[in-house]
Amino acid sequence: MAAEGLRVDQRHGKARVRVGRVWRQGLDGSHHFVEWNVSISLLSHCLSSYHRDDNSDIVATDTMKNTVYVKAKECGDRLSVEEFAILLGNHFCSFYPQVYTAIVNIIEKPWERVCIDGKPHLHGFKLGSENHTVEATVHKSGALTLTSGVAGLALLKTTQSGFEKFVRDKYTILPDTRERMLATEVNASWRYSYESVASIPKKELYFNEKFMEVKKVLMDTFFGPPETGVYSPSVQRTLYLMGGAVLRRFADVASIHLKMPNIHFLPVNLSSKENPSMVKFKDDVYLPTDEPHGSIEATLSRITSKM
Repeated sequence: MAAEGLRVDQRHGKARVRVGRVWRQGLDGSHHFVEWNVSISLLSHCLSSYHRDDNSDIVATDTMKNTVYVKAKECGDRLSVEEFAILLGNHFCSFYPQVYTAIVNIIEKPWERVCIDGKPHLHGFKLGSENHTVEATVHKSGALTLTSGVAGLALLKTTQSGFEKFVRDKYTILPDTRERMLATEVNASWRYSYESVASIPKKELYFNEKFMEVKKVLMDTFFGPPETGVYSPSVQRTLYLMGGAVLRRFADVASIHLKMPNIHFLPVNLSSKENPSMVKFKDDVYLPTDEPHGSIEATLSRITSKM
């Protein structure tokens, strides 16, 4: 947008709108609960507020906050966080003539149903670890870009990992090894191939199921078979195998981005002049540290897919 010789690219929104929603209509009497942290960004024709003292085209950010709660209330049936993000984006683009794009980011906290004496509790929940993330970009035309993800998925294996034959120079002191621990905190985001709001699958809680399936594929590939595991020659190779497994398994995932820091567990050797072998490392005692850590990330996509 340009005026008076200046170009203005602008957007405005509301961040960190926290909402909890309970559905109490389970056939067995069970309740269902979600906690969402919603951020909204609107692209709209409201240059008059920048160029003049005219706010007549601005959707107040407080109104955006209120809209989140109203729309959550209106959702009488359970829905996935992806569906809620699309619902919000579609509302802002259709309800306000001046809004042409809505970007909705939501973080779903991992509340899980508890089990008491091996039986799922009807209304009891505990907080898990990794978050479910979503970004939906909805255009007035109905065009859609939908990305889901998992954040903070902490994984560790105590063997079946190594790192060797890397670049060595005068600054290198790291030894080659075929035996080390491998720990990481996976942050993955995958873009679905659906290109319009109308093309979204109508199956109930489709994206909840898909989120759990993608997470399972990532974990299964990282760990390998339960009896033997699978050898990891580098975080890079493991990341590639994890991303590739997701793309092969799910036809409606167009691309996946993985960020996997190498969280180090350093072998501990302790000695003194009087006792040269006080503690000698034998693949058993480690110093956990996450600073500094290796940073490895990549995006995988099918060559034929649109990026």
